[in-house]
Amino acid sequence: MWRQSLIDKMEVRNTYRNLWHTDLTHSTLNDCPFCCFAAFCAPCASYLLRKRALHNDMSRHDRFFSAYVCCAGYMPCSGSCGEQSCPELCLCAEVVMLFFPNSVQSTRYLLQDEYNLQNTKCDNFIIGFMFCLQQLSCIFSLVAAIAGSEDLYEAANILYCISDGVYCTVCACMQTQHKVEMDKWDGKFGPVERPMQAPAFQMMSRIDQPVPPSAGYFPPAPTQAYGQPYPAGYPPTGYPPPGYPPRA
Repeated sequence: MWRQSLIDKMEVRNTYRNLWHTDLTHSTLNDCPFCCFAAFCAPCASYLLRKRALHNDMSRHDRFFSAYVCCAGYMPCSGSCGEQSCPELCLCAEVVMLFFPNSVQSTRYLLQDEYNLQNTKCDNFIIGFMFCLQQLSCIFSLVAAIAGSEDLYEAANILYCISDGVYCTVCACMQTQHKVEMDKWDGKFGPVERPMQAPAFQMMSRIDQPVPPSAGYFPPAPTQAYGQPYPAGYPPTGYPPPGYPPRA
């Protein structure tokens, strides 16, 4: 059930129509200082971004925002780590000691779900390449351990260093992309129209009525109906009868 709910969420994200304010290839240019901060102090950046994604209130829980949960509910242990009693401490443990890669990805999912954001094909390729490179380095390490070959050990170490370098670079770009996106929705780049807002109140009008009547007022007495004049003597003389209360 837990795994199926995650699969359903991933399928829903494919229907999102908004795009990130900046893609991964240009995130460094949009905020170079924060990208350097995310590269050299990645756990601190992840902590600040997750707290900001939760609107700086990790205990809040209503119909729009959820309280802090470890890895945003994407791990089997999420919700059972004492998050409600000490969310700040649990978040520190998440980004520093336990699940730093998952903390970055969980913040990304939170932003995508709140702002209906989809990845570009280039972003998906970069993230997929990063994961594949990590898996390949792990496979090389296992083969080298089984075969006991020094050459394979050397190749595995080189591939491991390359995969780590790619991961650190992409992770810093991802966190910068998250920060720039939240800056956008906070209005730092100008006013924005937030998604899922209720449309403005509108009044309906008929085809033969180009201007809708004013709400709360009686319309003026008509002189024609469907383009034809009223017959003589209509309405009858003396209508309304005496004693009829006047119209307010």
